[in-house]
Amino acid sequence: MLGPFSINIYMPSFADMRTSLGVNDVQLQITLSLYFVSFAFMSLWHGMLADSFGRRPVVLVGIAVFTVSTFGIALSDDIHNIYLLRVLQGFSAGAGIVIGRAVIRDVYEGAMAQRVYATVVMLFAIAPAIGPVIGGFLQVHFGWRSPFIFLGGMGAVLSLLTFVLLPETLSHESRQPFSLANVLKGYQQVFSHFRFMSWAISFALMFGGFFIYVLSAPIFLTRHLHLGATQFIWLFGPATAGMMLGSFLSGRLASAWSVRRLLRTGFAVMLFAVVLNVSVCVVNPVSFYWYLPYLFFFTLGMALVQPVIMVLGLDCVPHRRGLGSSVQLFVQTSFNALLSAVIAPLFWNSPLQLALGAATLLALSLMGIYFLRWMTVSGRTPKAEQV
Repeated sequence: MLGPFSINIYMPSFADMRTSLGVNDVQLQITLSLYFVSFAFMSLWHGMLADSFGRRPVVLVGIAVFTVSTFGIALSDDIHNIYLLRVLQGFSAGAGIVIGRAVIRDVYEGAMAQRVYATVVMLFAIAPAIGPVIGGFLQVHFGWRSPFIFLGGMGAVLSLLTFVLLPETLSHESRQPFSLANVLKGYQQVFSHFRFMSWAISFALMFGGFFIYVLSAPIFLTRHLHLGATQFIWLFGPATAGMMLGSFLSGRLASAWSVRRLLRTGFAVMLFAVVLNVSVCVVNPVSFYWYLPYLFFFTLGMALVQPVIMVLGLDCVPHRRGLGSSVQLFVQTSFNALLSAVIAPLFWNSPLQLALGAATLLALSLMGIYFLRWMTVSGRTPKAEQV
């Protein structure tokens, strides 16, 4: 939950930060872009380090660095210092996400792995909803520094809980040697794996259909829908409800439904959501409650397929699960950085443009999955991957 909290808990404070720090919207948007770029870069290393030294120590170091850098932001008065500390936050916040995925595959197989990962996603989904709500409350009562103090305190508590409760799930016999040659070999194997990369890119595009709204929340909610700092729940609330219900259903249906059926159902729900969303933007673009069904149904469909796509991807690289999890997150976060820096600002000028941007991202994701299926059925994937 540290990852999404770091993105959205301070969004309700943007106006206060502009005044207090003497900055503009673009400079504040840079704090998001720097976070995503550093998060993406370091996500490549979390899994590799965890494959070599074990899961537990990498998580502990990551949370400790995150905690110190977050308290540093709360004490800063200069935007350039905040830029540096946001980079440190990005370097460290992904440790739990990357290694958590690898831990699940260390312990569970097949449908059980999907079920457990769906439970994790259901809990993870709480963060986008409560982050802005907590941030808005803290902003109104204590100012822009308070969300970072809260987040730093959360990191300190998690450091203690992780130290006491997290076991090591990777045996010494399963660890990869830490050497330049082995690292380069691992990256080459994972990045050149057609099926693995297809799943990773398709997921990043699909997630972008929702995340473009998260990144545009300060503009979309306050400027277009005329909502206040404490009303971000109208975006993140229905999205969280959809993610939690979709994750619950995905876990329950993992044994009863085939992978193909889960994927088809999830994407059908998301297609319905984007058509509804575009229609709303044409008919009644400024009434916020018309957007609630889109946010609910899109995230419901997304959560239905998310555990399936993650497990299918990691199953492509069974001996490099830590590194595979890193690359999955690297692809997603790199695309999030592109969304934050380029795509979202291009589309947030009107609700209709945002809706069309989300629809385009989902269409590209669906095209990628169908292309992967065609390549597999036609035998055009590399022979080493045809299993």
